[in-house]
Amino acid sequence: MKRKTLTLMVVLVLSGWFVSAQSVFKNNDLEISKLEDKMWVIETTDNTTMYIIEGNEKAMLIDTGTKCEKLKEVVHKITQKPLVVIITHIHGDHSGNMNQFDEVYFHAADTVLLNSFNPYKGKINFVADGQVIDLGGKKIEVSHMPAHTPGSIVLLDKQAGSCYSGDAFGSGQVWLQLRPYAPMQTYVNSCKKMERLMDEGITKIYCGHYPYVKMAFNKAYITEMRTLAEALVNGTAPEAEPHPQKVSIGCENPMMVTLGGATIVYDPEHLK
Repeated sequence: MKRKTLTLMVVLVLSGWFVSAQSVFKNNDLEISKLEDKMWVIETTDNTTMYIIEGNEKAMLIDTGTKCEKLKEVVHKITQKPLVVIITHIHGDHSGNMNQFDEVYFHAADTVLLNSFNPYKGKINFVADGQVIDLGGKKIEVSHMPAHTPGSIVLLDKQAGSCYSGDAFGSGQVWLQLRPYAPMQTYVNSCKKMERLMDEGITKIYCGHYPYVKMAFNKAYITEMRTLAEALVNGTAPEAEPHPQKVSIGCENPMMVTLGGATIVYDPEHLK
């Protein structure tokens, strides 16, 4: 087991960029660390993740995590600028505190999940693929990356070369065994789209569960994910094994398969 864990860590190192983090705030629910200029990661005690990006006029909070009392007040300890709150996808571990905010942004395709996870009472703004949100001196672009959920998005800071991916590409392991199911080819297409963006200047992918990896992924990780997904579509994937965790919104018998630093959890009855 120790050898297997060490091997996995070596693979992850080769698949990403380790980032030096400076802790700036901590309470019983979470810790906030500065990763880059005008950018912070919020890591919760239950391993969910949020990010804060600050522009000259506004700041952006990406996702709202879980079990975070007075999250809005906590974020304002880092920045006093008006907040744009954007949700990468409507799963409870990414949207759990939406109701602490009067207004949020997410992709319309995820409304199918809204009432199941977190009925929201505030103003909803739907975002579209290619939409740009100007924070003042810093522009964040929305890119639709469906598969994990119908409305999964990533947020691109092209000036910094950074992508905030939610769970669209997982955090070493992507979950594609969840309802509503997407064909594996949908995930292949999202990986290809992300590879193109990385060819155009994105170098760092900050994932949706940062505490598990403590780094930003690079293009090699996305390429491994795409190669593995294509192999599942073509029937040439490595031998799979049962996934040990079942969740209420997932299939009855999830399977998992690994290639290098990439693992896909999937429903064998919904590959196509």
